[in-house]
Amino acid sequence: MYKTTEIASSEIISDNPVHQRLLFPYIEAAKMVSGNLLEIGCGTGRGVAVLAPSVANYTGVDKNEPLMTKLSTEYPNFKFIDMFLPPLKGLADNTFDYIVTFQVIEHIEDDNEFIKEAHRVLKPGGKLILTTVNRKYSLSRNPWHVREYLASELKNLILKHFGSIETKGVHGNPKVMAYYEENKRSVEKITRFDIFNLQYRLPRWMLQIPYDIANRMSRNIIQKSDNKLVTGITHEDYFLNNDAEECFDFFYIATK
Repeated sequence: MYKTTEIASSEIISDNPVHQRLLFPYIEAAKMVSGNLLEIGCGTGRGVAVLAPSVANYTGVDKNEPLMTKLSTEYPNFKFIDMFLPPLKGLADNTFDYIVTFQVIEHIEDDNEFIKEAHRVLKPGGKLILTTVNRKYSLSRNPWHVREYLASELKNLILKHFGSIETKGVHGNPKVMAYYEENKRSVEKITRFDIFNLQYRLPRWMLQIPYDIANRMSRNIIQKSDNKLVTGITHEDYFLNNDAEECFDFFYIATK
């Protein structure tokens, strides 16, 4: 599991709408979590400070040793583990009250084992809060993703291991939808040159660097054409509801 350049930076202006979209689930999860929390795929630690006031203990895992060391220094009371997963090696059964894992499962080769391991380390009655992109709203193939899901596909995968699930979706207000449409037009300007549909025919590794370049170009184009739209979006422009079909990201809450 690796965090890639597709993850938006809070420091780059053109990334702001995506950064706010990625921040939003942490703000929602902070209203729900308590006790002993595990974050699978904590990355740069975007949500640690958001979640911290709600929990007694925080453990973050990701495959990035320098980053885990850095976060351990920044948050000395929390635990950060460099780990390639699955499995959740060294984490005992029935340990955590909550697991959050945001925009991670799409990077995992063995997604069934990923969900099985999350179930294993949760206490009985514990909850898994998981987000990932809705394939219906992807504008192009993302070669950093092993796969993307439709709503029912993800639900059925999780229900192989969990007894119940609440399916919600992350949506955007008209300001966010305006950005999405601008992004869609920008992407179409780039992908129209792919007359042989190579984005879906070539191996993922061959497309990762070109994708990053094109992605950065697209975000910069939108910022230059409408900087106010790009900078004006905040996490408050995103919202949750029970529509898990027509959403940007799934927000699923599974109970052990």
